[in-house]
Amino acid sequence: MAEQLETPGLSPEEEIRGLVERSRAAQRQIEHYTQEQVDELIRGMVWSVAKPGVAEEIAQFTVDETQLGNYDGKYLKIQRKTRATLMDIIDDKSVGVIEEYPERNIVVIAKPMGVIGALAPSTNPEATPVIKAIHAVKGRNSIIVAPHPRAKLTNKKICDLMRAALKQMGAPEDLVIGIENPSLETTNELMRQCDRVLATGGGAMVKAAYSSGTPALGVGVGNAVITVDETADLDDAADKIRISKTLDLAASCSSDNSVILVDAVYDQMIEKLHHQGGYLCNEEEKAKLQKTLWDDEGHLNTAIVAQPAEKIAAMAGMSIPEGTQFYIVPEDGFGPEHPFSGEKLSVIMALYRAKDINHAIQLTNDIQAYQGQGHSCGIYSQSDDNIMQLADATHTSRVMVNQPQAASNSGNLWNGMRQTFSLGCGSWGGNGTNHNISWRDLINETWVSKPLVQEKTLPSDEELFGNVIDKLG
Repeated sequence: MAEQLETPGLSPEEEIRGLVERSRAAQRQIEHYTQEQVDELIRGMVWSVAKPGVAEEIAQFTVDETQLGNYDGKYLKIQRKTRATLMDIIDDKSVGVIEEYPERNIVVIAKPMGVIGALAPSTNPEATPVIKAIHAVKGRNSIIVAPHPRAKLTNKKICDLMRAALKQMGAPEDLVIGIENPSLETTNELMRQCDRVLATGGGAMVKAAYSSGTPALGVGVGNAVITVDETADLDDAADKIRISKTLDLAASCSSDNSVILVDAVYDQMIEKLHHQGGYLCNEEEKAKLQKTLWDDEGHLNTAIVAQPAEKIAAMAGMSIPEGTQFYIVPEDGFGPEHPFSGEKLSVIMALYRAKDINHAIQLTNDIQAYQGQGHSCGIYSQSDDNIMQLADATHTSRVMVNQPQAASNSGNLWNGMRQTFSLGCGSWGGNGTNHNISWRDLINETWVSKPLVQEKTLPSDEELFGNVIDKLG
């Protein structure tokens, strides 16, 4: 196994400077790699962690170390999500001329950025380093991964596997470096010294990335709101809500945090959710859950994050039926006084009742104005009018239609979204982009412009300004 040696006794600044120097030296060695060479590297990186036997080991190792989520969720991410991401980008041209605009006589040339500083959260520590690393190397960059301390051994295991694969393929192993003893200081230093920050993590860390002085790509807070309208296939909707709500025990920020049911299907849909393992809480149980989830200052209790329903019940002093997979908590408000309207990172979802699609849209905007604005929402519907109305009127970057939110908005085999774990949330979420972040965000571009064959001519004022001339004189 490839080793990543760190020198003891160094200050965080000195430690990171040494890692960045190693990373930059490795990046320079692949700066002029061909497309074929680059694509072989990312194939090898994914195979090293996702091949049979290894994926299973990583999934169990991750659960054992972090005590977050479950084996099935971790296995899906390391075995399937990494493959899907590779498939998504493998045919992309990322070397040399990547775009041409004949009508403008312009070509676009891709150039690497250098050293990518990546943050990996404790909730998705198994696939995040792999996905960020292959996006970085696809653009002929190197990457240094700063893990959450709770997942530092998982990060080391995964980075070591990718490093060994790179070395075996004749490439510099320092294209991938994991920080083995992470701290706030080393992470902040990485963000200051690298060439581009790719931040996935808590709000404070993303804010620090934007304040680092280094160009940064961050993500906003997730708080997905899902609407079920009167035209929906209710059995399908209930099944997919369960899938999304329980995937990796809701470790994902894209898990269904609130579900809005319109009046016409309210009672019927609650019954469908019950058959899927949902437990509808009464007011007393809601109070117990609230006391367990948040302290008096509104801070989320990290002990409940990505835990099974039975454990949460024990912590809250509740009794739940056998087979319960997630909690349904009726809610009618939003904001700090109604904490269930926010992100819960647990198998607990708030339930809202709406008169119609317009009311559902208003609730979605109100809930996400408190938390999650710009991230994503979803709808189960057969009405294109309702779908487009919700998409047009919400402050969101993604609308997943008839799909399990947590498994879909970062890309999956059943949709065309870019495969990633980094979701831009636009100005609504304090981010610089709305799209799913990929290798294209980790390159510089040189635009080469030649004179047009035929020079453009300005149209007449009448053509250009139209009736504005008459209106303004």
